[in-house]
Amino acid sequence: MSISGDGPGLSKAKSRLGRYLAGAATLMLTYAVIYRWAAGQFAGEDVSYLQSLHVVVETFTTTGYGEQTRFWVDSPPLLALSILMQLTGVTTVFLTLPLFLVPLVEDALRTAPPTSTDLSDHVVICTFTPRGDALVDELDAMGVEYVVLESDRDLAEELYGQGYDVVHGDPESVESLEAVNTSEALAIVADDDDETNASIILAAKQAAPSSRVVSLIEDPRVAEYHRYAGADQVVSPRRLLGESLAGKATTSVSSALGDAIEIGEDFEVAELLVQRGSPVEGETIAESGIARLTGVNVIGAWFSGKFVSPPAPDDVIDEHTILLVVGREKRLEELRSLTLSSARRFRRGSVIVAGYGEVGSTAAETLASSGVPHLVVDKEPKPGVDVVGDITDPKTLAEANVTEARGVLLALDDDTTAVFATLVSERVSEETEVIARANETESISKLYRAGADYVLALSTVAGRMLASTVLDEEVIAPQSQIEIVRTQAPGLVGRTLAGADVRAKTNCTIIAVERAGELITEVGPDLRVQSEDDLVVAGLDEDIYRFNEQFG
Repeated sequence: MSISGDGPGLSKAKSRLGRYLAGAATLMLTYAVIYRWAAGQFAGEDVSYLQSLHVVVETFTTTGYGEQTRFWVDSPPLLALSILMQLTGVTTVFLTLPLFLVPLVEDALRTAPPTSTDLSDHVVICTFTPRGDALVDELDAMGVEYVVLESDRDLAEELYGQGYDVVHGDPESVESLEAVNTSEALAIVADDDDETNASIILAAKQAAPSSRVVSLIEDPRVAEYHRYAGADQVVSPRRLLGESLAGKATTSVSSALGDAIEIGEDFEVAELLVQRGSPVEGETIAESGIARLTGVNVIGAWFSGKFVSPPAPDDVIDEHTILLVVGREKRLEELRSLTLSSARRFRRGSVIVAGYGEVGSTAAETLASSGVPHLVVDKEPKPGVDVVGDITDPKTLAEANVTEARGVLLALDDDTTAVFATLVSERVSEETEVIARANETESISKLYRAGADYVLALSTVAGRMLASTVLDEEVIAPQSQIEIVRTQAPGLVGRTLAGADVRAKTNCTIIAVERAGELITEVGPDLRVQSEDDLVVAGLDEDIYRFNEQFG
């Protein structure tokens, strides 16, 4: 990256300093005129203007006086003028100057973010958000270069200091977009509010007509306007997030796996929430006999929000465990029945949906289409809201009959409120399952510690959807907490999985292989990879990157 020109902050500091120096000079010149007049008027001395200016400068800078002081002693007006000049000088030089000079020095010393880049085959991310941060993680995991174009100078400096590839500029400006080499970019991602994104799209298409522009929207109703502005693809993660959270609420009261991820015909991957009082709670992976009883393969598990793949035989399954399993649909449903609490399964209450924005309304629609009774709580009275109130207030939960509810689905747009709502819900009705939306990945662990049974972050879903769209990578389930991709692995051709030691080297699990139109689900250590095979691989983001780096 290259830096060109002074930043706006530095230019403003220089301008302020220039105005200060001009004002100080004007003040001293004016005092010189006054002093010359006062010397003649009160002391009868004929003093030149240059001599008067010399006295003023000496006074302002407190460097002392020469022979001029000989006629001051008997002239009170001149003494008063001298005192006034000294006070003015001290105020001007020693008190006011630092206010203008110090910011200039600070601006000069701090590391300014670049204003242009010469990258190519990169992704341009217009403005920095938690969603964009998740996309950066995805791009880093895949080894793809990027640059963030950020208009907020302070934020750009902070990101630059943290090691992000960032350029300070206006993403709505054609000049700024040209400065980040959009014509050579893989894609341009507009990730601001819906109205600003429309402006970014128009500018991007002017700066780089042939580059692909991907827009991220909050309100699905604006999608057509973004396409009309020139967006090649429009991504709406909030709706997918709402559907996914509703799917978890649906399966928490039924053994049907409505939210399972279909890999092939009659072969699925599912995340199963273990409920308090279920048959497998309190047992180790080995004691539960999951593989022996159901034939399902446990490829990973979350223990209090921490993912382990594969789980050890002596890992204990508790009420906060989420099992990541793969197998035939019928077998998965058999296992699902072992993770459900009979007390929860036969509750007659509704699922409480807290928050009626895009995520909450989508979740409510999904529950309704699945025939699951639900009740909507929101602070604002609006069509579709059943209880008006604050979900963090026990009285509101009581009005929603939380003690009989099948679950509480928190679709709130503030993570701090979601954490507190989880604590209140757990305190009021410990048996009621809490399924929560997080906006930032940093909040996931807090929500689990507060007592949430399942958490999914909007930023994670958005980042994976954007990465999948931008890079044309087939991410099978961006709404899953684990990444599942379909990919080829030239580095494995001719080798067995045991011989390549895939799991030990990458922490990934190959859960299926597509070969000649057939899906092979019995993936054992002796399976030998062929050149035309498509592998279905599951792992965390960094594990998938490690797999692609070694075998892709």
